[in-house]
Amino acid sequence: MEQKNWYSLSEEEVAKEFDTSLEKGLESSSIPHILEYYGKNEITSKKQKSVLQMVIEQFKDFMIIVLIIAAIVSGVVSHEFTDSIIILIIVILNAVIGVIQELKAQKSLNALKNLSAPSCKVVRDGKVDTISSKDVVPGDLVILDTGDYVPADLRLTECINLKIQEAALTGESVPVEKETSAISHEVGIGDRKNMAFSSSLVTYGRGKGIVVGTGMNTEVGKIATMLEEVDDSETPLKRRLEALGKTLGIAALVICFIIFIVGSLVHGRNLLEMFMTAVSLAVAAIPEGLPAISTIVLSMGVERMVRRNAIVRTLPSVETLGSATVICSDKTGTLTQNKMTVEKIFLNNEVFKTEEKVHNVSDHYQLLLEAMIFCNDTKLTKEGADYKTAGDPTETALVDLGVKSDFIKTTMDEQHPRVEEIPFDSERKLMTTVHTYPGKLRVYTKGGVDELLERCTKVLLNDNVVAITEAHKDYIRKVNEELATGALRVLAMAYKEIDQVPTKDQIDTLEQDLIYIGMVGMIDPARPEVKDAVDKCKTAGIRPVMITGDHKITAVAIAKQIGILNEGEKAITGAELEKMSQEELEKNVKDISVYARVSPEHKVRIVKAWQSYNEVVAMTGDGVNDAPALKTSDIGAAMGIVGTDVAKEAADVVLTDDNFATIVSAVEEGRRIYDNILKAVAYLLSSNIGEIIVLFIATIVGWTIEPLLPIHILWINLVTDSLPALALAVDPAEENIMHRKAKKEKKVFSKGMIYRVIYQGIMVGGLTLLAFCIGCGFQFDALTDAAGNITRTGMAAQTMAFAVLALSELVHVYNLRSNKDSIFKVGFLTNKPLIGATLVSALLVFIVLNVPFLQDIFEVTQLTLREVGLTILLTFTPFVVIEVMKLLKLNTLKEEE
Repeated sequence: MEQKNWYSLSEEEVAKEFDTSLEKGLESSSIPHILEYYGKNEITSKKQKSVLQMVIEQFKDFMIIVLIIAAIVSGVVSHEFTDSIIILIIVILNAVIGVIQELKAQKSLNALKNLSAPSCKVVRDGKVDTISSKDVVPGDLVILDTGDYVPADLRLTECINLKIQEAALTGESVPVEKETSAISHEVGIGDRKNMAFSSSLVTYGRGKGIVVGTGMNTEVGKIATMLEEVDDSETPLKRRLEALGKTLGIAALVICFIIFIVGSLVHGRNLLEMFMTAVSLAVAAIPEGLPAISTIVLSMGVERMVRRNAIVRTLPSVETLGSATVICSDKTGTLTQNKMTVEKIFLNNEVFKTEEKVHNVSDHYQLLLEAMIFCNDTKLTKEGADYKTAGDPTETALVDLGVKSDFIKTTMDEQHPRVEEIPFDSERKLMTTVHTYPGKLRVYTKGGVDELLERCTKVLLNDNVVAITEAHKDYIRKVNEELATGALRVLAMAYKEIDQVPTKDQIDTLEQDLIYIGMVGMIDPARPEVKDAVDKCKTAGIRPVMITGDHKITAVAIAKQIGILNEGEKAITGAELEKMSQEELEKNVKDISVYARVSPEHKVRIVKAWQSYNEVVAMTGDGVNDAPALKTSDIGAAMGIVGTDVAKEAADVVLTDDNFATIVSAVEEGRRIYDNILKAVAYLLSSNIGEIIVLFIATIVGWTIEPLLPIHILWINLVTDSLPALALAVDPAEENIMHRKAKKEKKVFSKGMIYRVIYQGIMVGGLTLLAFCIGCGFQFDALTDAAGNITRTGMAAQTMAFAVLALSELVHVYNLRSNKDSIFKVGFLTNKPLIGATLVSALLVFIVLNVPFLQDIFEVTQLTLREVGLTILLTFTPFVVIEVMKLLKLNTLKEEE
């Protein structure tokens, strides 16, 4: 479809372009051809990944690739496939878990979509017909009424007091008054007053328009197209685990090479034997269970998030939230309720808060209520014990206020019917209605303060009607300015009494000689829980930023109220932002907390400016206009109830309760998960380092047998260690988790963690070597016989080394629950699954050590009572060592603040 500035053409020119009629619409016979040419009126979302694509993505990880190569080489060279099969099983398990989680998230999102296809009214062949919005075609003449969703982009041809809510597209919470005259100069979306855009809502009046854009050719469709052009960002966890995998892979290759050279050249050992030792070391250096465990930990986090009203689309998104340092949030519907509410009332020369008057209805206040309820076109319906309003947001706010004081519009309209009216129009900025009262008629007028004051000759003060003076008017104007400065939208009310319904010639006199009653100030208020959520963000070192299409004065008022805009911080408009280069924006972005009157492109620029400082940026929003920024940000959170499908498609997380506070819960959950993944990584690596030390020293010293066999290492890495590592996933969050400052680019290897993993790994390796040495009574010549076959002494030494390494890790896992606090302070019973996991793992080791056919497979032997006693003693040593280190504050020596 050719893109034209339809707002600059007259209605006749637009009708001619589409060969349609302004009265009769399109001919039905032409519809199939047009539909075939333009297609259905649908937004085509990005094609969802197939299961095969999901599976392939699981195998792109560097660590996984190294493991697969090790498995293949081990099998081909040694012709022993047990080790290879075990490695491949864990790799496949990891892939299956990842794919299942992605499919579950996809299913949850699809369920969120509105299954009922909306309908609309069109004129075809001169007759009004109701059709599915999907079947609307360019050239159709669409009829709009209050409460209708606009089905496509329209060039309006008829407007009768028509107001349309365009918040989903522009972010502006106040409906736009529409007109039909052509606009000669180029204007932005928000100022195209002769256009109605797809997905916007008619809040007042009625109208007609010619469809000029459907599907992907609408303004909504253009934004959907922008989403296709935005690359998916890699999440921080993915980057960190990949970096960890590469580090471990390279370290393994270097150590393998050293051991291969030393063993074959220095000690003259068999090349194939040394190659297998090197492969064993490669397997030992890489924690095979880490990808699967991190995936399962994240998967558990996803399940918890669903219970906390958030659907997570991809596993790492939960952790990314925990890393968030900036949250850019849309205002309308996200930080605010997207519902106009009366906050201030002015009458009798005093300003009151709404709650002060709701249950204290004086005669003066009753008159004000009657004026705002009678002079009002809101539709009020009762649903159970509650009332539901439909209409212009400013008018529904007035009716809602009446309901709070038990002044119900439907009942009042029956008691005092409307007999005459002068509808609101944008020139007069007034609306007037006439109602019957016993023996008289009463005229009510509401509108702009200045316009109404010009029509008033009297004012109601202290229940007396007195002549209005300039002093009275000046004071009313002063209060109006104060209310407006607080971002309140102000409406004034007046009345008078007449004897008979005026004739058409007398109708203009209705708005003369009025008595001023008072006025109300209203705003789209902040959600009640948002202020606490913002405070929590700041405590956690997260910078909240407001980005909105609404007016600056309104945005600033809300931002100050909820704590986003503070002393020394700036608020700027889209026009000011437009004048800045990207470099200037990046330079000033840290000083700006509020952006008003911005377009979708601006939102993307703001997100990128923060990302230039390596900040992890989260973006929340619900409108179509939020979608590109949701996609560009590190983590996008869309609203599930009022959020558009386009926004949900672009987001990483969907908040099913539309609550900004839920994202703060998600941050907290993300941090807990990240902490627990670090515990699992530290736990697995201390075991791996212990294994490397054992094999490295054994090769350098030149012992005739290795203290650990490849199957021992695989069993410990994949079976014994995996269950406790998984149980760490459900470790409760630390008390101060939301008091820690967010870090821009956390590394898996912080200085503190490197220090702990190394010294704890040396401890585990040292204990394993000591067990081996004790097992052979330090008689290293007795490990093999003259023919080179392993002796009972050698097997006992290997068995003790295997048992101590496996069982000491099960004891050591309790040390890792806190780096600072003793396990006695943390409490053994605060993580019951961990107790179960360690008992099961210990039982499995016991079975391997004592079941004859498993003894043959693992090449272990029955230990004597003395050997068992020494094994138990060495097993519990890590517990004592780390408790002493914590007591002396040596466990957190290298901890970064």
